[in-house]
Amino acid sequence: MTQNKYLNVDNVFAGKKKETGSYVGVIKQGVIRVKKQEEKIIFEGICEGDLKQIVTDYFDLDRDYLQIKKKLAQIDDFMKISIQFGSGIRILKQDFWECIISFIISANNNIPRIKKIIERISKEYGTKVEWEKNTYFLFPTPEQLGKASIEDLRELGLGFRDKRVYHTTKMILEKQFDLENVEYLQDLETIRAELLKLDGVGPKVADCILLFSLQKWEVFPIDVWVRRVMNELYIHHEKEEKVSKKMLDKLAKEKFLGMAGIAQQYLFYWKRETA
Repeated sequence: MTQNKYLNVDNVFAGKKKETGSYVGVIKQGVIRVKKQEEKIIFEGICEGDLKQIVTDYFDLDRDYLQIKKKLAQIDDFMKISIQFGSGIRILKQDFWECIISFIISANNNIPRIKKIIERISKEYGTKVEWEKNTYFLFPTPEQLGKASIEDLRELGLGFRDKRVYHTTKMILEKQFDLENVEYLQDLETIRAELLKLDGVGPKVADCILLFSLQKWEVFPIDVWVRRVMNELYIHHEKEEKVSKKMLDKLAKEKFLGMAGIAQQYLFYWKRETA
């Protein structure tokens, strides 16, 4: 592993906050610390490969978010307000394999519990990394997680998701689902169809993977909050639960100019934080 620094970038991510005001988080290649120093954002860490390139890819720093926000803000006042409220939001390019397993774990789950499960999986099966007198555990590779039985995963608190994570891991190891080939497919519907073959991946989880790992901006993941926000702002159906995914997908496609996934993040954050 190489240790280096990349200075003067303009974003931070939600790792664990330290007393110094910095954030530390584990990503596929290693451990990253992010801190603000005057007008600069400083990344430090230990990782496999060039830290500058890893950070640039993971935080999507080459993308012109100013231009994206400018276009979205012209759609309507709701978008304009939400962008002003969450102006620093970026969509991370998460590791494809880690994203698949994480969103399978997320089914009918809450964020604190999801994070605890992932931490336990990483500690049990991931690679141990020492950095600045602290110990971290990387998310396990398919080969590492493939050592776990269904019973092992159940003991880590996965609940009904244990079989799903187990079967999906086996499918990937046996090349029934080729991570590398699927990741670089271009056609959205072809990728979605492949993802839906995995145990534990339904339409919502597939859309989350498409957006948060494969950067398919036109995808519009729908959960209770998103349905609520879209109904409140645009649809105004007296029974929110009657608003269908098909209706929401159609509206998002027509309204958000191929950037529905990014628009969703601004609207979701604005309405959730001001509820």
